[in-house]
Amino acid sequence: MKEYFPMVQKVKYEGKNSKNPFAFKYYDANRIIDGKPMKDHLKFAMSWWHTLCAGGADPFGTTTMDRTYGGLTDPMEIARAKVDAGFEFMTKLGIEYFCFHDADIAPEGATFAETKKNFWEIVEYIETKMKETGIKLLWATANCFNNPRYMHGAGTSCNAHSFAYAASQIKNAIEATVKLGGKGYVFWGGREGYETLLNTDMSLELDNMARLMHMAVDYGRSIGFDGDFYIEPKPKEPTKHQYDFDSATVLGFLRKYGLDKDFKMNIEANHATLAQHTFQHELRVARDNGFFGSIDANQGDALLGWDTDQFPTNAYDAVLCMYEVLKAGGFTNGGLNFDAKARRGSFTPEDIFYSYIAGMDTFAFGLRAAVKLIEDGRIDKFVEDRYSSWNSGIGKDIIDGKATMADLEKYALEKGEVTDSLGSGRQEMLESILNQIMFTL
Repeated sequence: MKEYFPMVQKVKYEGKNSKNPFAFKYYDANRIIDGKPMKDHLKFAMSWWHTLCAGGADPFGTTTMDRTYGGLTDPMEIARAKVDAGFEFMTKLGIEYFCFHDADIAPEGATFAETKKNFWEIVEYIETKMKETGIKLLWATANCFNNPRYMHGAGTSCNAHSFAYAASQIKNAIEATVKLGGKGYVFWGGREGYETLLNTDMSLELDNMARLMHMAVDYGRSIGFDGDFYIEPKPKEPTKHQYDFDSATVLGFLRKYGLDKDFKMNIEANHATLAQHTFQHELRVARDNGFFGSIDANQGDALLGWDTDQFPTNAYDAVLCMYEVLKAGGFTNGGLNFDAKARRGSFTPEDIFYSYIAGMDTFAFGLRAAVKLIEDGRIDKFVEDRYSSWNSGIGKDIIDGKATMADLEKYALEKGEVTDSLGSGRQEMLESILNQIMFTL
C-alpha cells in the first residue's frame, strides 16, 4: 500500500531535552499520571477536515497545500486516499481517535441518493481500517453549512426544504456514528443564527432548532446510540450572531427546550476567545453545570477577530484547561480533538506532524502541570478559605435557606459596616504559584 508520509517514522517520546522535531518532549503516552496512562487522560483525536482536506485557502488567496494525494482527480479515489493517509498519520503519531463531518470523508453527488451512496461506501472503508488498527471514532457530525442550500441556516432556515435536507444528512451521520462505534455526535451551529433581525423570526428559528435536535436524539436512541450529543458554542462567524453564542447561552437553550438530559458541550478554545471569554471560563461554566463533555483543542489570535484555528501552543491555557478537565472527573465519552490547521505558509506534509506534535506536547505539559497544581493544594486551599464564611453562622443559614430578609437586616444592624473581614484576593500570589509549578516541571 502507498505510504503518504515516508519522511516520518513512528513518533516516539524522547523527553524535554530532545532536539528531534519528530519526537515528543512531554507526551509519554503510557506514562501513568494520577492513576492512568496519559493517553487515556488526553484522548487525542485527529480532525478529518483540517488535517486531510484543508488546503490553506483563505479569503485572500487560493490553496497552498496539495490535497490530491499524488495527483488523483476522481473524488472517490481521493476520498479513499484520505482514509489511507489519515490512518497512516494517526498510527505514526499514536493517535487513537478521529472526528469527521459527513462531507469531509466523501464527495457530494448530483443527488442526495448519490451523496448517500458515496458516504456509506467510505464509511465501510473506514470501518475496515478501524478494525485493522484499533483506532476509534470519537465523534461525528454533519456539514450543514457549506452548501448554498444552507445559506440561511439548516435547522434554523426560513425554508422547510433546507431543514428536511439537513435532517436527512444528520440521520445518516448518526447512523454512521453508531456503525463505527462513536460515543459522540456534535451539533455545531454553522449559519444557525442571523445577520439582521429585520428579516428574522428568531422565535420560530430557535423552536425549529430544538425540534431538529429532539428528532435527532429520538432517532439516535432508537437505533442504539448510547453516547453523548454535544453542542459546540460559538458566538459569530459565519453569521453575525450565532444562537449557540457561548456556554451560558447554550445552557439556557438546552434547559428551555428540555434537551438538557441528552446534551453536553464540546468546548473550543478559539470560540471562547471570540466570545470574549477565556478557555477556562467556558470550561468552568460547563463543568459547574454538569455539561462538560468534549474539547476542540486549538487557539485563536487575540489580535484577530475571526476563527484562526491555530494549533495549541499556549501552555497556560493548556494547564488551566486540564485543571478543569481533572476537576470534572476527566473525559468519559469525549476527548481532545485537534480542530486546528497548520498555517497557510506551513504547507509541506512534515508541517502537519510538527503541528500535531506541538499540540500534543502542549496538552501533555498541561496535564502534568494541572496534576501538580491539584496535588500542591495551595490554590484550592486558598479558594476554600476565601469562602469559609459560608460554612457557618449567617453564611450557612443563607445557604440552608433558613435566613429571611428580616434576619439579614437584623444581622447587618448588629454587625455594622463590613471592613476587616473581606480578605485579600491575592491574585498575584496565586499566579506566582501557577508559574512556580509550571516552571519546575
